[in-house]
Amino acid sequence: MIETILLATDGSETAADAEAFAIHLASRLPARLQGIVVLEDRDARPSGGEGLGVPPPPRESIAAYLKARADAVSRRFGERARAGGVSATCDVAEGIADDAIVERGQSADLLVLGRDGEHARYRTALIGSTVDGVLRKTSKPSVVVPSGARHAGPLLLAFDGSPGSRLAARIALELGSRLRETVTVFVDSKDKGRAVSRFEEARRRLSGLDSPVREASSTLGRPDVKIVDAARDAEAGLIVMGAFGRSRITEYFLGSNSAAVVRTSPVAVLLAH
Repeated sequence: MIETILLATDGSETAADAEAFAIHLASRLPARLQGIVVLEDRDARPSGGEGLGVPPPPRESIAAYLKARADAVSRRFGERARAGGVSATCDVAEGIADDAIVERGQSADLLVLGRDGEHARYRTALIGSTVDGVLRKTSKPSVVVPSGARHAGPLLLAFDGSPGSRLAARIALELGSRLRETVTVFVDSKDKGRAVSRFEEARRRLSGLDSPVREASSTLGRPDVKIVDAARDAEAGLIVMGAFGRSRITEYFLGSNSAAVVRTSPVAVLLAH
């Protein structure tokens, strides 16, 4: 049961979509909303000027600026939440960002993260290290919100019969029921017999929905590309899938369909752990 949502933000413009998504979701469920801004110690360390004859700025000045900025981010998020009809708190924590978010997330039912943070314009990877770290360390379902993502719409459940996708089906059932949204089940249909059995299982797991379950499948192409295409076709506001597929150890080290979907999807992605 999703009763508490934790939103991690760095106050950047690209994080604004994650804030708006979390506020909108909390208002519709409804759920308690909490925010967290993390002050990382490494950001307060001045760059070394040894041997250059350039003294570094005082550490205290950098730390004071970062603390003031974090406090301003916290206040602004609270104001945005109230404007959206949601009462929210937002704390400033210190430490390594992904560890602090994961630790604080233990008391929440759902995490919401912006895929594109403060340093997105300078990054060569498709998601930042903080988001990647949280997704790999947390045991909580987590929503990754790309810039420009819709804040509402039907759900797309990517189902492959793995334990992760079964957890995803349970969350899709809850969200579909509480948000009164339709659910489309996507199954990779390269193996016809297996696809039929997976659709049957997904129907059983979603049998509590008031609205009919829609179905989509595809035989050609990479699974992650087909999932994103199916979400676009369904005009989905959220993709729901397992954080790990049928071979968790391999995927942890080598990447997975879920990681590829998170990196490329224009739609918010909920990863079920």
